[in-house]
Amino acid sequence: MPVALLSSRALIAVTGPDARPFLHNLLTQDVETLAPGELRYGALLSPPGRLLFDLFILGTEDGVLLDVAAERRDALIQRLSMYRLRARVEIAADDRPVHAAWPAPEEGFIDDPRTPLLGGRLYGEAAADANEDDYDRHRLMVGAPDPARDAPDDKTYPIEADFDLLNGIDFHKGCFVGQETTSRMKRRGAIKNRMLPLDFDGPAPAFGAEVLKGELRAGEVLSGRDGSVMALLRVDRLDGDLTVDGRPVRLRKPAWMGEDVLPSSDA
Repeated sequence: MPVALLSSRALIAVTGPDARPFLHNLLTQDVETLAPGELRYGALLSPPGRLLFDLFILGTEDGVLLDVAAERRDALIQRLSMYRLRARVEIAADDRPVHAAWPAPEEGFIDDPRTPLLGGRLYGEAAADANEDDYDRHRLMVGAPDPARDAPDDKTYPIEADFDLLNGIDFHKGCFVGQETTSRMKRRGAIKNRMLPLDFDGPAPAFGAEVLKGELRAGEVLSGRDGSVMALLRVDRLDGDLTVDGRPVRLRKPAWMGEDVLPSSDA
């Protein structure tokens, strides 16, 4: 099974007596019940409910370890420090590397909490025999969004990035930043867009390229590579023929996505 060093990810250690309740009140995921060695997936949202930081949350004996986008680690440390106020919490960068193994986790790896199809993660040294590009290719094959790549403008709602389907939101935990908007979207079913994979022949279209259903805009291309991309698509325009830059593209419904998530279509 391939093992890859994920240089695009970095770690933050949050420790101290108030570490868990502090994060529990901020993040979309339940942190207070997190056992040492247990890994969960979540996010920090803006007050209006937009996605700011996606993150994995690992329980430790003295707090938690956050697995975040490396280029945004300093920004998240700054944001968490702003929220800290009088909480007895220490927030610091952790220099251990992040590794992934797939399609199933190697010994010592922790199962990816989003879906077993994504394998597992390890925090520390490991013998890598693959690279991050290999892992990204697998991620696209599984059809899981990578918010650090696919939602770089802080305008995406977490449900649009499939957090509700990939175990990234605990709707029973109580308050978190951005909860009101997130819960209302889920409760009312007001989900107009979702990130979904598209397959095609040839090189990937540019980020932001328009997806069309006939002459109607159906969405836009996000990250991708030859043969496959992630796209943000309108769920009411998924039936029929889709094109990008005049080329036909094919919607691929991920295996982890429930039957009743998308409107009935040929996809």
